[in-house]
Amino acid sequence: MSTKIIKIKGLRKSFGKIEAIKNIDLEINEGEFFGLLGPNGAGKTTAINILSTVLQPDAGEVHINGFDLKKDAAKCKQSIGIVPQELALYNELTAKENLLFWGGLYGIPKSEANDRAEELLKTFELGDRKNSLIKTFSGGMKRRINIAAAMLHHPEILMMDEPTVGVDPQSRHQIYDVLAEFSKQGVTIIYTTHYMDEVEKICSRIGIIDHGEIIARGTLEELRKITGAKENIVIHFEKKSDDESQKLKIEFGDMINIFDDRLIFYTNNVSKDLPMLIEKCTASCSSITHIAVDQASLETVFLSLTGRKLRD
Repeated sequence: MSTKIIKIKGLRKSFGKIEAIKNIDLEINEGEFFGLLGPNGAGKTTAINILSTVLQPDAGEVHINGFDLKKDAAKCKQSIGIVPQELALYNELTAKENLLFWGGLYGIPKSEANDRAEELLKTFELGDRKNSLIKTFSGGMKRRINIAAAMLHHPEILMMDEPTVGVDPQSRHQIYDVLAEFSKQGVTIIYTTHYMDEVEKICSRIGIIDHGEIIARGTLEELRKITGAKENIVIHFEKKSDDESQKLKIEFGDMINIFDDRLIFYTNNVSKDLPMLIEKCTASCSSITHIAVDQASLETVFLSLTGRKLRD
């Protein structure tokens, strides 16, 4: 039976009249790689800030690694490594000096912090740049150092809020590989991102948050079952007006999502629905440029549940 390293019950947080978090119940297993997805303003960062002891909740219970967040915040914090959206690095210090600085804040003995910094620099393939100033690093390299800083004290839980924003593809994949290794070692990872391909690739379970509530959770296959989205037909248009989009929405209702010059149609019977869909789209819109049929992706599931793109 899996050990629940994080238990959340009845969590609430408001800012004035805005309810950022509404009555969230959630449990995360020890060693789980948990993806938290939601549109902008859905409550992801507020939830992470509460779990990482940065914010106090208005109501509810949170237990982290067996400790009550209200009674033992300091002990909860010892179990957590935090990778914030904003880089927490000093440009005028070297990569290693940055890690040693954070090691001092964690109270790690100097010799131990030195060894751990060397180990993490090698893990993130930055050992040859340890004496270079952070200001000379690329965005991807800085992100890797930021994650290394969060892992200095061997935390059992790693909380990551948009850790690959502005990162080049090579650095992103390097980060994925390192996180996968941390996960194998038993580190529990909570990961928020705008990149759905990241979550599909690296997360074992997913929670979708919208308007401050967890509206669905499970593996990707479990989420497909919840929404009934088995396959989707994606049609790209050369050009599409608002009037044309409105006609398609009236025609198909909840069976489709439309944004930019793309339409996603949810189906359980491609051979039956595809000819009809092409006929209706050809009659209502300008020329079709591309058609694809895929197993329901996380993006499809997300749109089905929220009706919104991640960045809306």
